[in-house]
Amino acid sequence: MSRTTRLSLSIAAIAGTMVFSLPARAGGAKTFFGEIADSQCALNVHSLSKSHNEMMNMKPEIKTESDCARYCVKERGGKFVLQTKDNVYKLDAQVLAEEWLGLKVKVVGTLDPKTGTITVESIAPQAPNSNNAARPN
Repeated sequence: MSRTTRLSLSIAAIAGTMVFSLPARAGGAKTFFGEIADSQCALNVHSLSKSHNEMMNMKPEIKTESDCARYCVKERGGKFVLQTKDNVYKLDAQVLAEEWLGLKVKVVGTLDPKTGTITVESIAPQAPNSNNAARPN
């Protein structure tokens, strides 16, 4: 095999590897609707109903869903997540997510299907008639 052919094949192999090693994304940015919650409650770590009810009943100082989520992240090792009707998504923007605790929101971002993590572009209040599904922008 000539040197030029080997060089061409090497370049093609490197280019192919680069393309296939890009993070798998589910078709670019999408809009997700749900509530900013904590992973502890949303994933039933200490909840039976995927809600804040048990913790709010257990600890009288926790009066709101946002109090509960903040407590579970700071004191119980949870992370802020987007909880939809059918899924719980990890969020890469933890500081931004904290600003929306306990609220129904619209998250625009790119989902990594391998990790279940949304790379957040923006978080905004949810429109009154939004459903809890992900849909393309």
